[in-house]
Amino acid sequence: MRSRFAPDRELTVRMVAVIFLLGLVYVAFVAALIALLKSVALVVVIVAAMLVAQYWFSDRIALFAMRAHEVTPAEQPHLHGTVDRLCALADMPKPKVAVSEMDLPNAFATGRNADHAVLCVTTGLLRRLEPGELEGVLAHELSHVAHKDVAVITVASFLGVLAGLLVRFAFYSELFGGRRNDQNTAALLAAVMAVSALVYALSFLLLRALSRYRELAADRSAAILTGRPSELASALVKVSGGIARIPTEDLRTAQSFNAFFFTPALKEGSPLATVFSTHPSLQRRLDALAKLSTELGLHS
Repeated sequence: MRSRFAPDRELTVRMVAVIFLLGLVYVAFVAALIALLKSVALVVVIVAAMLVAQYWFSDRIALFAMRAHEVTPAEQPHLHGTVDRLCALADMPKPKVAVSEMDLPNAFATGRNADHAVLCVTTGLLRRLEPGELEGVLAHELSHVAHKDVAVITVASFLGVLAGLLVRFAFYSELFGGRRNDQNTAALLAAVMAVSALVYALSFLLLRALSRYRELAADRSAAILTGRPSELASALVKVSGGIARIPTEDLRTAQSFNAFFFTPALKEGSPLATVFSTHPSLQRRLDALAKLSTELGLHS
């Protein structure tokens, strides 16, 4: 069922293209592993098990990693009320609502589809934002669910996760360190590591390109749905400023989920904030919202 969030055909085209390209990389990756490991059954079982786990349990994995828990309307009446209002306005199923006990001001949505989605906010975000600003952030996250790009990012990120794990396994394996005289074993693990590193790099670049555009698409859809782009812009400024004051060590836990966050858990001015970023720059997002406001005559 379609929601009332503004459709974005360019986002759909980009998602299809990324999934297609990653599919080609995925097939090549599995074929390379089979050729190197000489065991079709082992490769298929491992890859299938990890894909199923990533797809079916992505929401639980994300909540556990972010130290979040589901909350009831009695526990968070204002948060639930805002989500209820936005879901009714967008004509979409209400996701589960969760809160992470972190000072990091942020929010994210995850899950395999609209009927199995989770919308999570941190206590740091709830403490810093005004009601209208919070509504803009929640609308942004709900648009990710409505556009199905949360599911696409979840599935697409699987390949990079698998490749990254294989690189670590090959690097830290006792077999790699303990059988240096076995040249065949060393060569095999080096080949697996090289293939995995290449696949990880390709997945990384494709996902970053999709992620940056989907954030702009979500900003646009949220601003159109709420009719208040200035509130969303204000939230962006506050959240970005709040993250800049979070201790660096506290950001490291969250950085693996940057692709899912409202804004990346990176300090402004960090090289990683601009090189291969999961999000457009703050200024680009603010400029896009200002332009939208002028084009459509939307005001706070």
